[in-house]
Parts: sequence; structure tokens; C-alpha cells
Amino acid sequence: MINALEIKKYLLSFTIITILILISCSNPNQSKVLIGKMYNGEEVHKFLLKNKDCEVEIISLGAIITSIKVPEKSGKLLDVALGFNSLEPYLNEHPYFGAIVGRYANRIDNGKFTIDDDEYNLALNNNGTSLHGGINGFDKVNWKVVSYDDKNYSSLKLNYLSKDMEEGYPGNLNVYVTYMLTNENELAVEYYAETDKTTILNLTQHSYFNLSGESSGDVLDHNLEIYADSYLPVNEKIIPTGDIKKVQGTPFDFVNSKKIGRDIDLENNQLILGNGYDHCWVLNDFDGSVRKIASAYSDQSGIQMDVYTDQPGVQLYTGNFLNGSISSKQGLKYEKRSGFCLETQHFPDSPNKESFPNVYLKPGEVFKSKTVFKFIF
Repeated sequence: MINALEIKKYLLSFTIITILILISCSNPNQSKVLIGKMYNGEEVHKFLLKNKDCEVEIISLGAIITSIKVPEKSGKLLDVALGFNSLEPYLNEHPYFGAIVGRYANRIDNGKFTIDDDEYNLALNNNGTSLHGGINGFDKVNWKVVSYDDKNYSSLKLNYLSKDMEEGYPGNLNVYVTYMLTNENELAVEYYAETDKTTILNLTQHSYFNLSGESSGDVLDHNLEIYADSYLPVNEKIIPTGDIKKVQGTPFDFVNSKKIGRDIDLENNQLILGNGYDHCWVLNDFDGSVRKIASAYSDQSGIQMDVYTDQPGVQLYTGNFLNGSISSKQGLKYEKRSGFCLETQHFPDSPNKESFPNVYLKPGEVFKSKTVFKFIF
């Protein structure tokens, strides 16, 4: 016969086990976390990548990086990626914070391109051009989770099938994006894609960085170096003219490290057209292999970010159209030039510029690319 003391011990043990199970199930580090639903009812999940130093959060919507936390001088984790604390702002219009953009990143003039004498027409969503894949690009779709290392928190693989003629692009395009956080504090982004019909493809990661902290003000005091001897001048629609100009002697010379804000407000026609830097640099030593192409540093935080890629170009965008209408994660405002983007990619409007590197993907071919953001502190 069980006495009262044994019953109390049993109930206490049962209660402790129940509490531990509940804690385990509610622990956001345990596995993927449901953070809400899209307007069509699809569930959106958040995932954590971390090592002994850094933490990166990613959501399935748009394969968006929502935060990147890196130790600053004092050792405190500092979020260096602009974005939001909740799902809802990502469901509405925002400036591509942290997203994977495609099918074609950057701009295509008049939204037109030709494949084998067939003309394709895309939605015009930016000053007479098609920008970042159109109205419903890859940044606005819910990616499928292929694999997530919820034991080591080191990798996340996502997939999206872009169907034939979605947003006007031909071919069923099967795209994979893998995020990996290494013990060397490298955040790697790997792309893989196949198509069943010839199409165009240009993918990039569109995080806005502020290495002094995402709510710290503008990035004009950041030191920036870009390993490119040339850049692509643009017209009034921010479409490359087709010329390739040397950066030497111009405000676009970042061959040697300088402050982002040193030349940004000079009386220069290209800076006026872009409202600052919104141009593609022609990277040195392009041969399809991964190499270091840029480095940024904040004196304030002591955080450095080196960028590596196998792509021929990088778009430097200095947040010129942020205007204080968007709240930061700390309840402040993202004002003009609160962040900068280094979008590794092929050149804008390449399908309409024969001299630019090839962006066509054919059936039987595989598209592979890799970009790495390495944090040093």
C-alpha cells in the first residue's frame, strides 16, 4: 500500500518532469520556432544559427536574415543587421531588409529581355525598370525548409520552386539557399539552381549592415574598401549605361580604405543620379572562384566585416532612400544612410548588355555561387 509520503514524492517528480518538458518545448534554441503566418495562412518559422561568438536569425519568409549579433569591443553582442523584431513588418512593403532577392537581383531596363528571339516582359516596379524580381520576388515568398542543424545550429538549407512564367520569367526554376555559420565567424551563403527552360538568373543577399549597431545612426563614418578598379556608370533610371569606368580620381575609388561619407555628397553627376552610392563595382580578378572583394570596419564598435564571393560585381547601396518612416528594432527610426548593402551579384541589366557576363541558365546546367561575410572583432 502506497503511503502519503510516497504519493507526494511521486507528484513532485511528475511536476518537475512536466516543467522540464514544457521548458524544452518552448526553448527557441531547441528547433525552429513558429513566429506567425502569412496572409495566405502559410506558417513562417524562425531559425537560429550560432557559435561560441555570434548569433544569426533567419526566417523562412524571403529566406530573410533578421539579425546578426556580433561581439563589439566590450564583448557585448551587437546586432549589426537592420530589420524588425516581429513578422508583420516583413509581410508588408519594406526595403528588402535581409532578403534573398531574385529571380533577377537589381534592375532590368523597361522590364524586357530576349531569349532565342522571344521577348519577355516583367512588371515595372521601380522607375520604369523591373527591380529585384518584380512585384512578388523571392523576398516575398515562403521558402521550404530542406534541412536545419538544430543540434549544432550551424546550417540551414531552404528551397523555393519558382514556376514557369512566375513574374514573367520563363522556366520552372528550382532554387536552394544554404546559410552556414562557421566557428571562424563566417556567415556563408550558398546558392544552387536548375531550370527546365532557358531563363535568366541573378541572386543576391540583401542585408543592410551597420557595424556600429542597427539603431546607432548613419554609416558614413564606416571605413570601406572595395577591391575594384572599375565601376558601372548609370543613367537616370539607375540602369548601367554599358560603359565601364575607372574609379581612380572619382568618388567611387574605394581601392584604399576610406570613410563611406568622405565623398558621398560631392557634386558629382553619378552621385546625384544615385542619391549617393547605388552602383555596381566591377570586381577585380573575376574567374569564378571565391576571393576577398571588400572589407568594412566600424571604429565605434571595433567590428570588421570582410566579404568574399565568386561573383563579378558588388552593388554598394548606402540606404539613400531610407527616410525615417521605418522604426528600428530599438524603437528609433531608420533615417537616410542608416545602413549599407554589399550585394554580390552579376551586373544590372546584363540580359540587355552583350558585353556583360552571361546570366543565362539553360536546362541541364547548374547554377552555383557562394558569398561569405566574415566578422572580425
